[in-house]
Amino acid sequence: RLPIIAVVFLLFSFVVEPNSHIPTLNIHQFGNCKIARITNSPELITSYVNHCSPHRHNCTITHSNLYFLRAHSQRNNMMTASKYATATAIIAVMATMAPTSQAFAPRQCSSRVTPAHSQNMSSRMNYVSKEITGTTSSINESAKKELGPQPVVVSKESEALSHSKTTMKLTPSFDLFQMLPEAEGGQAPNTIPGNALRDSDILKVGVPDTLWDMKLSDYKGLGGDKKIETLPDPFKMVEKELQPFSDSIKELVSTDQPVLSMAAKHFFEKRHGKRTRPVIISLMSKAVAACEPEQPVVGRGRWEDSGASVVDVEGGVVTTSNHEGSDVWRKQGQLGQIVEMIHVASLIHDDVLDEADTRRGGEAVHKLYSNKVAVLAGDYLLARASVLLARLENTAVVQIMATALESLVAGEIMQLKSSPEELLQMESYLRKSYYKTASLICYACRSTALLGGHAYGSTVATACEEFGFHLGLAFQIQDDILDFTAAADVLGKPALADMSLGLSTAPILYAAQEFPHLQPLVKRRFKKQGDKQTALEALYKSKTAMDKAKNLAKFHAQKAADALLRLPQSEARDALLRLTYVVITRKK
Repeated sequence: RLPIIAVVFLLFSFVVEPNSHIPTLNIHQFGNCKIARITNSPELITSYVNHCSPHRHNCTITHSNLYFLRAHSQRNNMMTASKYATATAIIAVMATMAPTSQAFAPRQCSSRVTPAHSQNMSSRMNYVSKEITGTTSSINESAKKELGPQPVVVSKESEALSHSKTTMKLTPSFDLFQMLPEAEGGQAPNTIPGNALRDSDILKVGVPDTLWDMKLSDYKGLGGDKKIETLPDPFKMVEKELQPFSDSIKELVSTDQPVLSMAAKHFFEKRHGKRTRPVIISLMSKAVAACEPEQPVVGRGRWEDSGASVVDVEGGVVTTSNHEGSDVWRKQGQLGQIVEMIHVASLIHDDVLDEADTRRGGEAVHKLYSNKVAVLAGDYLLARASVLLARLENTAVVQIMATALESLVAGEIMQLKSSPEELLQMESYLRKSYYKTASLICYACRSTALLGGHAYGSTVATACEEFGFHLGLAFQIQDDILDFTAAADVLGKPALADMSLGLSTAPILYAAQEFPHLQPLVKRRFKKQGDKQTALEALYKSKTAMDKAKNLAKFHAQKAADALLRLPQSEARDALLRLTYVVITRKK
C-alpha cells in the first residue's frame, strides 16, 4: 500500500497552489539545537527541524510538515518542487524490498548537549528571524560544506540498519573507478567490493581478439587514420529490435486520463531521439551473453557472488545461440524501456525547473500543456517504471536501479547546494555529472549483466558498470562542450543553457584555471550583469580550455573502451566500441 499512498499524496499535493510571497527563514534556538522554518506568510510552505533525540546524545535532522515548495515566476509559474517527484518513485521501488523507514532515516550529527524531553522543548525556544531575499539560499555555510560533493542524506548508521551480512552494499561508481587523468591528479581508487575484478583478464585467456589493443585516438576525427566504419553500426544492429519500441512503451504508459496520457507519450512518439540508452542496454545484453558465468571467488563476501537472475534457458546458461527470444532477453529489453522512462521523466522535470522552451527540437512538454501536467506526467512515468522494475523479479536489480533514482535526486541537490569553492572543483563537477547522467547508464549496464545470469562482483558485471560510468561521463562532457560550440537549432535545446542556470562545466572550469579573474564569477554563478559575457570572452580567448575539455572526454571514452575490451570479442561488443567513438565525435 505504501507506493499507492505515496503517489496519491503526491497527486494531492499539487491540487492547491500557494500564494506567491517572499519566503522568510525563521531560526528557533533551543540550547545547541535549532529549528529552521521557511514560511511564506500566511501559508507555511515547509519546515526543516533539527532536534535533539531524547534517547541519545546526538542530533538528527528530520523533515516536519513537508509540503512541496513552490515559487512562482513571472513567466511560467514554475514549481521548484518537481524534482521531489523522483523521491516518490524511489519510495515505490524501495517498498518492494527493505523497510523505507530505515532506508530514509535521517542523518546524525554530534552534540554535547544532554537533550531535554520533547514536551519541554517549546517552553525553552528563543526565536531569531531573518529575511531571505532570493529564491535559493542556504541556512548556513557549514551546512553547505557538509553537503559537499556527495549529497547523501542517509547516515552510515541508518544505512547499516537496512543491511544484513548478505545484502548488497553499493558504492558510488566514482569511488570504484578513476575520474581524472593522472596528469590532473587522478588515480584509480583502492580495490573494494564492487571493483575487485576491474583489471581481470580471466575472460580473455586463450580467446583471440583482433581489437585487444584498440585506441580511439587511432581513428579519424580523434587523431588517427583508421576508419570507425570497420566496426558494426550500433544503431543498425538493434534497429529491428527497437522498431516496436515506441509502440510497446506507449502501451506501457497508457492511462485513462487523455491529457496525462498524451503528455507522457510525447517523447515516445514524435521526439524520441536516438534512444541511445535502450541501444546501449540491448547491445550490452548481447555482449554479456557471449560471456560464460564465473565461479564464486573464495573468501569474497557472499553478496558479491549474489544478484544473478535464475536463468531459465536450455542448458541453464545464456549463450549467443539461445539468448534472443528467451525470458532473459525479454527482461533485458524491458530494462531498456524502464531506463528510457526514467530518463524521459527526468527531462520533463528538468525542463520545468529550468524553464526551458524546447527539447529535442520541439516544444517542451510544459509549454505544450502546463507545468502541472508536465510534472504529473514525469511522476507517472517514474511510477510506471517502478512497477515494471519490480516485475523483473530480481531484488538486486531493483536495489541497483532504485539507487540510480536516488542519484538523480542527489545530483539535483548537489547542483543547487554546491558551495562557491565546490563550483570551482573539477572533481565536484564530475561527481555531479555522475549523479545526473552517468549513474543511470552504469547501473543499467550492471543490471543487464545480473539479468543475464552474472553475479554482482563478477568480471562481467564490473566491466559493464565501469563502461557505463566512463561512457556516461564522456557523454556529459561532450554535451557541455557542444553547449558552447553548437547552435541551438542543432542541439535541439537552448545553447549556453548551463551558464544561464549559473552552472560551470568543464570548458569554463579549465578557462578559470587559466584566467583567475573568472573564479569569482564562477563562485557567484554568473549573477552579475556582464559575468556571462566576460566568461565567454575568456573561454574563446583561451588556447587550452576547450582542448582540455575534449581531452577529458577522450580520457573517459578510452576508459570505457578499455572496460569493454575485458569482455570476449563479439559483434555486439565491437558495436559498443563504435558507439563510444560516436559519443565523443558527435555534433549534437
